[in-house]
Amino acid sequence: MALVAAPPSPPSHHLLHVTSTTARYPIHHHHKHLLNLLENCNSMTQLKQIHAQALRTTTPNHPDTLYLYSRIMHFAAFSDLHYSSRLLPQIHKPNSFIWNTLIRAYAWSSHHKDHSISVYQRMLIEGSVAPDKHTFPFILKACAFVSALSEGKQIHGHILKLGFGSDKYVSNSLIHFYVSCGCLDLSVKVFEEMPDRNLVSWNAMIDGFVQSGEFAAALRMFVEMQDLFEPDGFTMQSLVSACGGLGALSLGMWVHAYMVRNCDFVVKNDVLMNNSLVDMYCKCGSVEMARQVFDGMDKRDVNSWNSMILGFAMHGEVKDALEAFDVMCDMGNIMPNSITFIGVLSACNHGGMVRDGKKYFELMVDVYKIEPRLEHYGCMVDLVARNGLINEALDLVSSMPIKPDVVIWRSLLDACCKRNVDIEVTESVAKQAIESEDQGVSSGVYVLLSKVYASANRWEEVGLVRRLMSEKGIIKEPGCSSMELEGEFHRFLSGDTSHPHTKEIYQTLDVIEQRLRDVGYVPDLSQASMIDELDDRKQNSLCLHSERLAIAFGLLKSRPGIPIRIFKNLRVCNDCHTVTKLISRLCDVDIIVRDRVRFHHFKDGFCSCKDYW
Repeated sequence: MALVAAPPSPPSHHLLHVTSTTARYPIHHHHKHLLNLLENCNSMTQLKQIHAQALRTTTPNHPDTLYLYSRIMHFAAFSDLHYSSRLLPQIHKPNSFIWNTLIRAYAWSSHHKDHSISVYQRMLIEGSVAPDKHTFPFILKACAFVSALSEGKQIHGHILKLGFGSDKYVSNSLIHFYVSCGCLDLSVKVFEEMPDRNLVSWNAMIDGFVQSGEFAAALRMFVEMQDLFEPDGFTMQSLVSACGGLGALSLGMWVHAYMVRNCDFVVKNDVLMNNSLVDMYCKCGSVEMARQVFDGMDKRDVNSWNSMILGFAMHGEVKDALEAFDVMCDMGNIMPNSITFIGVLSACNHGGMVRDGKKYFELMVDVYKIEPRLEHYGCMVDLVARNGLINEALDLVSSMPIKPDVVIWRSLLDACCKRNVDIEVTESVAKQAIESEDQGVSSGVYVLLSKVYASANRWEEVGLVRRLMSEKGIIKEPGCSSMELEGEFHRFLSGDTSHPHTKEIYQTLDVIEQRLRDVGYVPDLSQASMIDELDDRKQNSLCLHSERLAIAFGLLKSRPGIPIRIFKNLRVCNDCHTVTKLISRLCDVDIIVRDRVRFHHFKDGFCSCKDYW
């Protein structure tokens, strides 16, 4: 949508509020009577009667009439948008307050936010009054909601031309708008150009980094902000989200302690804040601390229960997840929603509980009348497929009322690979996965397909997959593991040699490899990459997987008795899973790994997933 050119800088009298104009005139008795009626108006029926009297007893160009209609518009805009839009053409030379009222009403509406842009266009076209600093936060809010990037950029140009670029409230709205549209670089530019920033400005940027997944940048900005402003509840909630995204447990605990010290009453009673803490502790690998926060909450809503159920599920605490669901339902005051059942079905999936999964799916549809979403079907397809029921999973996919996405096809493909399903079926699933990827094709499907061909000794097809990836510019996503140690973050790529302690890390790996061989460990070479490693380097590539480098560093630097916590971007391979179990026993250390799917808690040679993931 192309907006009209930016309005010219208006004469100063256009920016005068109507009250300053009417101060020179006595309020006409008709206007005074109608204004008194508006003070006590409580329904659109009454407003329409007042409006009808205004049409009969006032003249459009009387200075008091504009103020009267501004009050009528204010009431109508938040009660009946259709009526208020029809009212606008009846007002003689509406002032900025009237235009802003209608723009704001549409911006705050549930279904007509884009109409704000149309009203703004009409305001510019009529040209009787220019937008003011109150106009732009409302219109930018609407643009942010409907992701109207082009229109928002034009409005940014209007802001600069009219001289509001230095207004902190307008600039804060611009930051929020650009963040919502995924333009983090532009929001940073607005922030850096602001001559005066308040707490809101910093909060908007910190939250912007969190929304964009730039968690480390959010934390760095918080450190800068501390020297200027005292963080408030909004800041702390963004920080909690950043800690959860990074898996920064010690920093998350510091944020929690800070809130307890400085705003204990708020934290104790704020449901949203406590929900964020539960979610953060679960994502940081400490489901025990999440449970402590949850148990200590004076008030809980459905999101509180969802966070706890999802937390139990991702940690493989299947029994606790299902018990929490039962307690929630038995209480009767909170109804489960679609997200609740994602948590419940995920728990069944992580536990391989096909019968229970089907029971809860039917409960969701038949009793709670919740229409299944793609995520629910994804859980069910993955659940039955990973239990070897490939044909049943394919039947479920074909009967879905929703088009399956690449996640569903990839989970089917993964199950086909693990269950050595007929290669023609596997090829068909892989084709569907490739065709269903909307945002370009990732490497995951090709890597899985190459493993199928390699397992069947069909090396020509393996080579064909490699050529296809090369032709399409598809690069295998490198394994990456990160960990927090005493407030510092360390990142490892497969085969990485860039870490300052690389020499010590590789020496530790050599010691580990020898101890593994001493207890009879034999590498599972099928887990080496069939794309990059097709020669005798397979065994060496396995011991250099990113999580093994992180484990070696953790053994070097972690304090005794403190679990090693690792966060990986890919699913843990079978060989690394076996090795990590052995290391936990041989080195007497607890190791917690969060991969792309779930948490694995390794202790005394066993894993919480019970070797099912």
